[in-house]
Amino acid sequence: MTARRILLVGSGKVGTSLGERLVARGDEVVAIRRTAGGIRPAFTPIVADLARPVDAALPSVDAMVMTLPPGDDPRFYRTALERLAEALPSAPARTVFVSSTRVFEGWDVDRPLDETDEPRPTSERGEQLVDGERAAVELFDALVVRPAGIYGPGRERLIRQVLAGEPVDHDRRTNRIHEADLVRALETLLRVDDPPALLHGVDRRPATLGEVVTFIAQRLGVETPPRAETDANARRGTILDGSRLAALVPELEFPTFVEGYGRVIADRG
Repeated sequence: MTARRILLVGSGKVGTSLGERLVARGDEVVAIRRTAGGIRPAFTPIVADLARPVDAALPSVDAMVMTLPPGDDPRFYRTALERLAEALPSAPARTVFVSSTRVFEGWDVDRPLDETDEPRPTSERGEQLVDGERAAVELFDALVVRPAGIYGPGRERLIRQVLAGEPVDHDRRTNRIHEADLVRALETLLRVDDPPALLHGVDRRPATLGEVVTFIAQRLGVETPPRAETDANARRGTILDGSRLAALVPELEFPTFVEGYGRVIADRG
């Protein structure tokens, strides 16, 4: 397979893991980050703050993956993407924009939401993500991935919550994906000939928060966290359809929270 040059815009945990997989396959990875400190030695570093005009010369790249979290400016994503479009000598053949299922925060229905359902953001961050998706498509004809709750090594907030015995909303509907499977999905999107334009990054089993924390508590040998007091009219979360991801990546390494959190807990010792 011909080696390619991939631009990572953002080099956090997901971007770094993706970059390492790409380098292992023989690709060249260029990473943009505000500081060089977090960029792996195997990547070609470009230090640039996309909140400001890009002064560095960007190389021609075959593909680009954007994994930046939302910023303080409501137009953060759009501005960053516009600056990338100006700085790149040409548009990459493929761009992937990593968004979030937070764009559905205004939905409260019992049926699963699929990729044909329109976003309903209710927060500034949700609005910012939707604007970023639109900008990525307008400027780069990007593929958009919306991961649900990402967990894995170093992403153990729920485990810490269980250990602390903090009350949780047991009836809240949730979706999640292990970081390793999200990275595999992103890598696959960069390589397949006919990728989906929009993809929910969710595993095979939506679950209530109560199911998840009960499993974690049992594996840790601690009491299940108590139920939090909730408003009877409060939003109960969403169920997301993962059929497109299942078609793209038929076998997840961690198809449900049972395998995923089971591995995380086992690795904790």
